[in-house]
Amino acid sequence: MAAIGVHLGCTSACVAVYKDGRADVVANDAGDRVTPAVVAYSENEEVVGLAAKQSRIRNISNTVMKVKQILGRSSDDPQAQKYITESKCLVIEKNGKLRYKIDTGEETKFVNPGDVARLIFSKMKETAHSVLGSDANDVVITVPFDFGEKQKNALGEAARAAGFNVLRLIHEPSAALLAYGIGQDSPAGKSNILVFKLGGTSLSITVMEVNSGIYRVISTNTDDNIGGTQFTETLAQHLASEFQRSFKHDVRGNARAMMKLMNSADIAKHSLSTLGSANCFLDSLYEGQDFDCNVSRARFELLCSPLFNKCIEAIRALLEQSGFAADDINKGVDESGVNSFTVLFPSGTPLPARRQHTLQAPGSISSVCLELYESEGKNSAKEENKFAQVILQDLNKKENGLHDILAVLTMKRDGSLHVTCTDQETGKCEAITIEVAS
Repeated sequence: MAAIGVHLGCTSACVAVYKDGRADVVANDAGDRVTPAVVAYSENEEVVGLAAKQSRIRNISNTVMKVKQILGRSSDDPQAQKYITESKCLVIEKNGKLRYKIDTGEETKFVNPGDVARLIFSKMKETAHSVLGSDANDVVITVPFDFGEKQKNALGEAARAAGFNVLRLIHEPSAALLAYGIGQDSPAGKSNILVFKLGGTSLSITVMEVNSGIYRVISTNTDDNIGGTQFTETLAQHLASEFQRSFKHDVRGNARAMMKLMNSADIAKHSLSTLGSANCFLDSLYEGQDFDCNVSRARFELLCSPLFNKCIEAIRALLEQSGFAADDINKGVDESGVNSFTVLFPSGTPLPARRQHTLQAPGSISSVCLELYESEGKNSAKEENKFAQVILQDLNKKENGLHDILAVLTMKRDGSLHVTCTDQETGKCEAITIEVAS
């Protein structure tokens, strides 16, 4: 029997199919495994996904985003009020219900948030059917742990309106454990699991106990002030600064230009999750000026270090609230998907480790060599052996001042060490990877 699993997030949605004993996330018609949860309305059609997201620059007032934040909520809900204030697509109350006011020029219509969710679910069903065929409509849907009954009902109704047969709703932290097979393959014994999810609009952290195949939430917390959008905005602000530095124009007050920068920053952010650098090119960003900027991964991490620190502090706060130390956590699960950032624990988990240092070198030199040493022995008998080096060349010489160099060392899951060395003024970067000795 084939079944479908759907996750509808605030910024993105994805669908997996379960068939012949295994589950696979399905790529959409654009070849992506994640689809923007965006719906754009025009005079003659409703566009869902990437095309809707890309067209928001010229159709922002008729483009619905983050519908999950308002689904099943009333106008007196504080989260709904916050959403209404921030939404570029007008939200009004009509006959006691919240509606999007869509004005395409020919007519004005009032769209139920549930209908927006239905279109996204329909897109997910279409994607799943490309693999399974049109007779597979059984679905399991993930929901946030803090969703109330009204939100759950609204989500289920939207899925059923899209033609799904909803088997059940499952909390997102539990879904993450099931996806990784935690507590299922070896059900005996008790362990503590931390589930970390950095979504598009919020950070959710949950401590769960797994005991004999049973999941129990010990504590959970969601911070709506940090999410993937904040990382994108940070990068977009950096691009605006670079444009101002090159062309002497500040585009931060220009909504259209900033939307273009947000789109470019979002694409670059995803590229930097796997690549050492990303190029941002925008045709006619402002007053006919093209903008071309290269961003290194080290630069991006430096810009976003305050956000990373907030993530780490949120984990520490939840552990303290739960009465746990880091060593009490047996395993960590990253549920973040496309907005994925890994967090380090001192011990007890298989997550990679990361450390960064800011170094200074005389401005009169044009190259810097970062040497890496390993220590053996203890105290006075300790020996240091050089095992690698990174050379950063062609620095801009300064008559006065210093070169600020950012060194980032990341220990990967396979045991290899990745090292980047970046000039913080220019973004020039060199990197090496030291593989595990066989």
